[in-house]
Amino acid sequence: MGDQYLNAILAREAVDTSFLSPAFSAKATLTPVINAWGGPLVQSVSPSGSFAKGTANASGTDLDLFISLHPSTPRSLRDIYLTLFNALMDAGYAARKQDVSLGIRVGLIDVDLVPGKQQTPLTTDHSLYRSRADTWTKTNVQTHIDVVRAAGRQPETRIVKLWRDQNNLDFPSVYLELVVIRALQLNFSASLAERVWAVLQFLSADLAAARIVDPANGSNVVSDDLTFVQKLAIERTAQVSLAQQTWGNIVK
Repeated sequence: MGDQYLNAILAREAVDTSFLSPAFSAKATLTPVINAWGGPLVQSVSPSGSFAKGTANASGTDLDLFISLHPSTPRSLRDIYLTLFNALMDAGYAARKQDVSLGIRVGLIDVDLVPGKQQTPLTTDHSLYRSRADTWTKTNVQTHIDVVRAAGRQPETRIVKLWRDQNNLDFPSVYLELVVIRALQLNFSASLAERVWAVLQFLSADLAAARIVDPANGSNVVSDDLTFVQKLAIERTAQVSLAQQTWGNIVK
C-alpha cells in the first residue's frame, strides 16, 4: 500500500520537461535579457538544478538557469553578480539576492539565475560569487547533474522534497539530494516506501553528524550550509514522521 500511495504522489507531481513547458518558456523569455547583459561573453544559458536532475515536483516547480561566462570575462565575480542583478531590475523583475543565485518570478515560475565564470577552456569548472560571505567558490554544475542522475534516486528525492516543503523545513536541495544518496548507498530494496523510510531514519538520527561534500569541490562542505539548530529541526521532524501510522500522515 505504501508503494502505491507514494507512486500516486509522484504521478501527481510529474513535471513537464518538454520544450513547450513553462520552464522552457521562462528560459526563452530571459535569454534576451541575459544576452543583452553579457553580450558575446555569455557561452550558454542552460537549465540546472532539480529540473535538469529529474528531482523536481510540480507543486514546487522552480527553474535554475546556469549562465556560463567565458574565462576571458574581465569583470570580477562580484561585478558579474551585481550587474546581472541590476540588469534584471532594469528589465522589470523584482530580483532577490540569494547567495550564489538571483531569484525572480517569470509568469508562474520562480527562476534562480546562477552566473559563473568558466575557470579555463580545458574544464567545465566555474567560479561563482557568494554574496552572503562576499567570497567565491568553485563548482561544476554538470558534475552535480551527473552525480544525481547516475545515483538513480530521483523518486525518493522527490518524495523527501515534498516532505520538506510540507513541513516548512530549511533544507537546500543540493544538500538534500546528496543526503538521500548517502542514506541509500547500501540500500537495494525494491520497495519505494522502504527506501523513503530509510531516508527518514537517516534524517532522524544521522543528519547532524554526516559530513556532506560537494562532489565537484572537496573543500566545499555542503553540510555546513545549515546550522546545528536547523539540522536538529529536520531530525525532530523526521522522528515525528517515523512515529506516524500511515503514509498519509507523513507526506501528501
